[in-house]
Amino acid sequence: MRLVLGEEKRGPAFSGALVLAAVALLAFTVFTSDRLSTVGPLLALGVLFAVTHQTVLRWRSLIALIVIVILYIPMKRYSLPASLPINLEPYRLLVFFVAVGWATSLLIDPRVRFRRTPVDLPLVLFAFVALLSDIANRGRVNAVQSEVVRKSLFFLTYFIVFYLTVSVVRRFSEVEFVTRVLVAGAAGVGVLALVERNTGYDVFNHLQTVVPFLHLDPHQVPHLHRGGRLRVYASSQHPIALGAALAMLVPFAIYLTRRSAWWWGGAVLLTLGSLATGSRTAAVMFAVIVLSYLLLRPVQIRRFWPALIPALLVIHLATPGALGGIKEAFFPKGGLIAQEHKHAVGSGRLATLSPALRREFDPNPLVGEGFGTRVPVKTPTVPVPNGPIFDDQWLGILCETGLAGALTLAWLFLRLIRRLLPEAKDDQSDRSWFLVAVIASTSSFAASMLFYDTFSFIQVTFLLFITMGLGVSAYLAAEPARLEARAAKRIARGRLVPRLDDPYGQPG
Repeated sequence: MRLVLGEEKRGPAFSGALVLAAVALLAFTVFTSDRLSTVGPLLALGVLFAVTHQTVLRWRSLIALIVIVILYIPMKRYSLPASLPINLEPYRLLVFFVAVGWATSLLIDPRVRFRRTPVDLPLVLFAFVALLSDIANRGRVNAVQSEVVRKSLFFLTYFIVFYLTVSVVRRFSEVEFVTRVLVAGAAGVGVLALVERNTGYDVFNHLQTVVPFLHLDPHQVPHLHRGGRLRVYASSQHPIALGAALAMLVPFAIYLTRRSAWWWGGAVLLTLGSLATGSRTAAVMFAVIVLSYLLLRPVQIRRFWPALIPALLVIHLATPGALGGIKEAFFPKGGLIAQEHKHAVGSGRLATLSPALRREFDPNPLVGEGFGTRVPVKTPTVPVPNGPIFDDQWLGILCETGLAGALTLAWLFLRLIRRLLPEAKDDQSDRSWFLVAVIASTSSFAASMLFYDTFSFIQVTFLLFITMGLGVSAYLAAEPARLEARAAKRIARGRLVPRLDDPYGQPG
């Protein structure tokens, strides 16, 4: 697996062979009058891979490539031409091949090892509860079996990406590299979201003109409005999901400003792109992020209060009407609570809450009605929905997996924050600022789950597990120093007797 690790030394021969093959195929295409527009981009990618494969096949580069594909190729909107029972989407193919390479390396390469994390127990327990909920509701599962399998595999993919990130991004320098790609890529999406806000043109609906082998599904192109204005969705499946994805990455842009002031531009673009969606959820996430920094970095946050008014002016000029739209969304005529109550079940969160708890939660409050069994919109295999749209992921988890699943998922977020919190508060080092960013981002995501069915949107959920993986990697990067400090304390208390050949000592 030296090639997968990006350490293959026979690069010139490998690269030369690929380039010659590409030139030969190009010549064949020209002389046979085949479709050059389709073959050309593939050949260009092949030549680019031949030149850069030693860099591209490093683990950190593969994780960065997954990030770019997730950010720039809209989920469900595009697929690859293939006759398969599932849509062969680019992110699925990429994650599959990287995961296979990782699994193979775990078996044959001693340098690649699976890493345990502080959140292993809640992750495994949530998977167990999800399985138990399906076993306890066999009749309901059988009625929508294909949907249950699909959703379960999706969640398994999130777990794989999390452990892949933790296991192969081991050094803090590698964490920073992936973070820079993540923030820069998302900032680019923010720019295109601003373009869409002001022109109505979504670049991501026209990727097939640049990459011909991508197939656009016109039925997956949303057209949503609020207050007479087209809502921005860019590369996401929904404006709310786009606003949430960009908002949760702002703390990482703030961290990178410690490396260079230029990253403030990234933070601004992420913020403007998120607010351009007109989403109340994004506004709530920003409030949680600010609260997190007030609790963990109060002195530094107070210094930025004078910049509040200029920031509001920039937002108003870059996204005309965005602030007014968000204000109207929070304070509609008649009040927000009354508005939510007057909607029909499935159209308003508060109007749906009571019927959902009565009909779906009460019958089996411990393990719910079955993970993945709720199908609120018709699908090719389930033409008739079996429940209303909740617009509340916590309520959805509560109904599908009961109290056991909801409490386990809450424990996952709380355990991660609790483990990172002491080191995030200890000092002002760059690493502690990164941990603060992870806490702020994760907290904002957990809060956003109250306002939309988060796990139905693939992009933002992938970003959660990737950023959690980066946070755990940053935490584990200091494990030797943490063990040494712990051993020093035990030696001071007389619980360990130091040895010359063992710096950590041994039990006395």
